[in-house]
Amino acid sequence: MKILVCISHVPDTTSKIQFTADGKSLDSTGIQFVINPYDEFALTRALWFKEKLGGSVTVVNVGKANTEPTLRKALAIGADDAIRIDAEPTDGYAVAEELHSLISLEKYDLVLMGRESIDYNGTQVPGMVSALLDWPFINACVGMEVENGIATCIREIDGGKETVKASLPLVVAGQKGLVEEKDLRIPNMRGIMTARTKPLKVVPSVSTIVATQAVQYEKPAGKQACKMVSSDNVKALVDLLHNEAKAI
Repeated sequence: MKILVCISHVPDTTSKIQFTADGKSLDSTGIQFVINPYDEFALTRALWFKEKLGGSVTVVNVGKANTEPTLRKALAIGADDAIRIDAEPTDGYAVAEELHSLISLEKYDLVLMGRESIDYNGTQVPGMVSALLDWPFINACVGMEVENGIATCIREIDGGKETVKASLPLVVAGQKGLVEEKDLRIPNMRGIMTARTKPLKVVPSVSTIVATQAVQYEKPAGKQACKMVSSDNVKALVDLLHNEAKAI
């Protein structure tokens, strides 16, 4: 089975986010970048399928040269080879077009990715890729098995879970539960050394469409100071809730 895992290069969740002076982009100074956590669940599941069913796992990223360390980490975790599509991933549709072009040429059986990236939280790309390919799509996947070309998936829905089946080729957007956090793989020294010799191919961008662009970023307002009110001063509490907090 030929599996493609799409990974995003995102700031570590512990990073303190700042924007440039004009507010139009992220200030990456001092930021540690990692594999998007949702994509890491997908990568771990792909490696499990490879070990169980045979085949290969390729990772792909749409990004510039600064994203290659993230691809190398995916190779150290166990992917067989990596592809970097040389384009800035600023627009969801453009990213989907880039992935669609690659997948159409390479003929993958299964495309796995996270349901969203933790920087933009757009949840757009997986569905767009499946639509462009005209492949079945399963979103919010928390469990998956493949047998005889048929995938059985469990996905989260409002108020519960749903079990669905689909034929390969297939696009799946996963999240926590696709594998357990304890099963995520950490690169060991052998994997890190091996990753240096694994193929990392750079392909040119094919999409010229940029459907959306960020006008400005701004950080949420800081928390206001907490005001303490005596338990026997109900009138003052009601006044603050009504006139200042506008809660009542």
